[in-house]
Amino acid sequence: MFVAPDPGRLRLRISARAVLGIGSAVAVSELATHSLTAAVAGGLAALLALFTVADTEVRGQAVTTALLPVVGFPVLALATVLHGHPLMRDAAFLAVVCAGVYARRWGPRGHALGTFGFMTFFMAQFLHAVPAQLPRLYAAVALSVAVAALVRFGLWCIERRTPPPAGPAPLTARGLARPTTRQALQNTFACALALGVGQLVSDERWYWAVGTAWWIFVNTASRGETLVRGFRRVVGTLAGISMGLLVAVPLGGAPAPTAVLVAVCVFGIFYTAPLSYSWMMFFVTVMASLLYGLLGVLHPGLLALRFEQTLVGAFGAAIAVVVILPITTHASTDAWIRRAVLAVRHCTAESARRLAGDASADPTPHVAELELLLAKVRASLAPLLHPLSPLRARKQRARQVMLSLDDCVHQARGLAAVAADPDASHDARLTAACQRVETALHALLPAPEAPATAVEFGAPAPQHHPGAERALAHLHDLEKALSELAAPVLSSPRSPLAGA
Repeated sequence: MFVAPDPGRLRLRISARAVLGIGSAVAVSELATHSLTAAVAGGLAALLALFTVADTEVRGQAVTTALLPVVGFPVLALATVLHGHPLMRDAAFLAVVCAGVYARRWGPRGHALGTFGFMTFFMAQFLHAVPAQLPRLYAAVALSVAVAALVRFGLWCIERRTPPPAGPAPLTARGLARPTTRQALQNTFACALALGVGQLVSDERWYWAVGTAWWIFVNTASRGETLVRGFRRVVGTLAGISMGLLVAVPLGGAPAPTAVLVAVCVFGIFYTAPLSYSWMMFFVTVMASLLYGLLGVLHPGLLALRFEQTLVGAFGAAIAVVVILPITTHASTDAWIRRAVLAVRHCTAESARRLAGDASADPTPHVAELELLLAKVRASLAPLLHPLSPLRARKQRARQVMLSLDDCVHQARGLAAVAADPDASHDARLTAACQRVETALHALLPAPEAPATAVEFGAPAPQHHPGAERALAHLHDLEKALSELAAPVLSSPRSPLAGA
């Protein structure tokens, strides 16, 4: 985990920036409000501002960050006003859940604002906030978001030097099959179930179950992905509680060591989030234990209750994803595989045009898109590749799909690199090689998505050019990888291309 590749040390820098931004926000909030509760609220607001805002452009990130309080303040007021009215509070919380998930249809900004709205309501329950505390809470949240923005866009703007790649467009659908609509209904049902059962377990800490159900649905697209994410959350929480018993309980809320350990947890959350949901939840749970220690309410029984509420939330998510408009792992995976194969085709076509002398052709964007789509396929296949998956035949097919797609990406990347050499195209053998790749692609794509393309190269070179030889090798290996990919895809009885 901690030795995983980190190109450009991007995760390291983002994690270190998070510690600086959140630590500064907490300090400013404490100095301005002289309230530990407000400082905790400010720290959470800064964490969300740095963690959830993911627009592709720096300017868009700044706009989204500025809009966070616009969404958070009304929700915070609503949560505090309804503090003493359980039925109305619960109904409002579920409305915030539904709206927050549905907002994901507007992309990264909708996702960030929806998450901030949900977490603001959650924070009010965590802090048992009442209307009299609103002025200090507002001041802490506003100051913390401003400090986080100052660090992110002024003192340490990593994205300006290395802008994050734009993610692939989400899978499209209409009506109740639209991912955001389906997830809004699923997540609301899951949170309602978690809220009801959670209150039976504890009428004081029930919100942990709702928070678990909410976060399990983030960045999932199918029934299998959601179930695996729920399992990983339980594992990470259990490990975090064990560490909390060993570290947080003995500390008893001592300010200095607790602050240091919270900073370590913040770093761990940001550093592990892209790689492992279980590790991220481990650090989240340890940090929550330390914060409870600061607030003076931590004891072993509270951590045991935390685990019980996590089980309740995971159970609610599992029930919802199975009975409310379920999307099977196969349906999601098949769609992402087709998108990836289409990206391979675009990359190959642009490379071929570039090799044929078209200076305007550029396969680089398609290679970047292919890398992102490969990550989507890997996430979608994760339930089948999980060690506890009992579906051996499907697991074997999933492994073969990943190996073949990995090879496709490698060969497409190499072909795009060779295409930059203008002298490599003078070899007519490239025409035949491109046609063979087209044939392999046609087997994996419906006819409307794979129109034939014809690229003519120059006459055979008197001597084989090294660039042409490398291009031929990549095309040959790409053809082989596509043929190997066709075997597991077309052998699946559920594939729409089987028998096509």
